[in-house]
Amino acid sequence: MNKNILYDLGPQPLAQRMAEHGFKPADLVNNSTEQLTYKMVSRAVKGRRLTPAVQQKVLNALNKAANSRYRIEDLFTY
Repeated sequence: MNKNILYDLGPQPLAQRMAEHGFKPADLVNNSTEQLTYKMVSRAVKGRRLTPAVQQKVLNALNKAANSRYRIEDLFTY
């Protein structure tokens, strides 16, 4: 069994939300008050499975950057 099947979940709604706001990964990293890296954001957009803690960091950064109130369910399908 290919292990990548378990971890690669395809493009996530996060990518669409970022595009709607014209954000690049750097925008989320720069708006984060937590330890958020470009690699974490890149993995989130591509659909790599993230821990709940990393999902929350991405969510917090997007909400701050976009001045929005997105929920985890709005960004990730898993």
